[in-house]
Amino acid sequence: MNVNASVLKRFVIYMAILTFVMFTVWAFLRSYMNRPPGDYETEVCDIRLKDKQYDKAIEAANKALKKTYNHRGAIMCKALVLISQKNYLEANKELTYLINFLEKNLENDDLTGNGTLAAAYANRGIIKDREENYEGALNDYIKALQVDAEAVEGPGLGMVILNYKFKSSSVKKRAKYIYEQLKLPEQERVLKIKELDEGQVMHKPGKL
Repeated sequence: MNVNASVLKRFVIYMAILTFVMFTVWAFLRSYMNRPPGDYETEVCDIRLKDKQYDKAIEAANKALKKTYNHRGAIMCKALVLISQKNYLEANKELTYLINFLEKNLENDDLTGNGTLAAAYANRGIIKDREENYEGALNDYIKALQVDAEAVEGPGLGMVILNYKFKSSSVKKRAKYIYEQLKLPEQERVLKIKELDEGQVMHKPGKL
């Protein structure tokens, strides 16, 4: 039985495409099924946070925490939602808990964990910054930089902490600005500018 060469070639191409598609689907399903409990719900929290659906974001974070009690991504996402709602008291509690947990349990080679710890310090610094506790904010910003300066350096890797027209969004430069202002006589300090502070933008770490 003779087989047309063009038909055979087309069949081989189709089979190669089908094999690639099936392998991709299999790899995706395997990756999804092997994910740590709570990761999916944390991603949902992140999406709802971006959409400003705060109640749904909190609900998703809580579901993640039921699956994994100390899920660091879920705790972080929950804290970011609370900051977005200006519920600073509860956000501070979540971040302090996360900081304490990570400092007790982090392995030295856990780069993602170190980035999360740095982000937690930086986010807690935001809260103190907004509440005009500038010494406390400075301490947390410095701690964030000591833990993982790259994770909180600004746009790209890490997060944007503050978005000022005249002050850099990076933790390092915000910390430097506060430090320099605190050295001045109290009556000469400019730490809060209403028009600029209203433009503050808080973002999550690059990956929860």
